[in-house]
Amino acid sequence: MRIPFMSNLRPADILHELSAMWRYARSLTRNEQAADDVVQDAVIKALEKRASFRPDGSRRGWLLAIVHNSFVSSKRREIAESKRDARFADMMMDHLEPDQEYAECLRDVARAFAALPDHQRAVLHLIAVEGQSYQEAAAILDVPIGTVMSRLSRARATLRDMQSETDKPSREFKIIGGRDVD
Repeated sequence: MRIPFMSNLRPADILHELSAMWRYARSLTRNEQAADDVVQDAVIKALEKRASFRPDGSRRGWLLAIVHNSFVSSKRREIAESKRDARFADMMMDHLEPDQEYAECLRDVARAFAALPDHQRAVLHLIAVEGQSYQEAAAILDVPIGTVMSRLSRARATLRDMQSETDKPSREFKIIGGRDVD
């Protein structure tokens, strides 16, 4: 049985190490937005588990280990998500007629939508498919409205980037919102 340590670790102590946590996350992810997500996850875990911090241990080392574990967990989630998304896209394509004029374009859209991270796909679905307002989506997801707007913007940008990477630009489907141009 593990004996919990009473910790003198305060939220301010965690914030003091935030720049080191962010630098390490940025190094691991090679992406600022992904680093922000990893650090946010790590800070939440550190706050929840701060009683397990040993006062004689290295605060920075403990926090960087949490950043590392958050990164590894996110990578594992991405791999599982990618496999699930591929199965989802294939399943969606099974319901389309093979001679349908836009089948290939719809397949690309379904795969791109399925490839979005869960949090972006959830916001995009609620707003674009279900017609929820930003406020309603924020309430459903239990996040601030700014987070909904940020995730929606990232989802649209990701879809736009995926669309621009294909050799065959489609004028039939447009990513609405953000910087989509006629």
